[in-house]
Amino acid sequence: MKFFIDTANLGDIAQAYDMGILDGVTTNPSLMAKENIVGNANIKAHYAKICDIVEDKVSAEVLSTDLEGMIKEGEELAAISPKIVVKIPMIKDGLKAIKHFSKKGIRTNCTLIFSAGQALLAAKAGATYVSPFIGRLDDVSQDGMLLIEEIKEIFSQYPELNTEILAASVRHTMHLLKCAKVGADVATCPLSVFEALLNHPLTDKGLAQFIEAAKTMQEESALV
Repeated sequence: MKFFIDTANLGDIAQAYDMGILDGVTTNPSLMAKENIVGNANIKAHYAKICDIVEDKVSAEVLSTDLEGMIKEGEELAAISPKIVVKIPMIKDGLKAIKHFSKKGIRTNCTLIFSAGQALLAAKAGATYVSPFIGRLDDVSQDGMLLIEEIKEIFSQYPELNTEILAASVRHTMHLLKCAKVGADVATCPLSVFEALLNHPLTDKGLAQFIEAAKTMQEESALV
């Protein structure tokens, strides 16, 4: 499973990349605003900075909801770097935009997926990724992981769709591990989730014991 980081924070992206685990980045207007990145020129410049850090697959979201606007914005975003994946909302004009970009060889990430039917439509239109939001489904008392499983089952019947499942709104380590178990192609989450997956109290305890043993051995050697 590929790991993407869901943030616009350059420091967090660099940390995840330096850990050797990062396959890509997802962002959205809210994450940009959180970093005080506003204005079209500033947003594009920030995407370029993100692309300078990572090797590939930076999802950059359009703000328009009409076909003409999405195509215009998407082509401008794709022109920033070949690493850009244009992020398109799951709406009727969004499907048309995905088809347009697919024909032009521009990768797309269809976002705000909340049903298997939506995922199937996006895949048929040629989306590179579909992004089911598992955490937001959990918020309304629906099991987001069941959606991942359902999409996986459908896509497995039709490999010609060639669309990857990008689990989004991943909020904690159990989400991440369950995504891996059911076969999501990608999971995107904040740096804190990766760091939580890294930690375990028995690892900390064992490391402390190793360090103490090594210190004792060095002291004994010094006395010889």
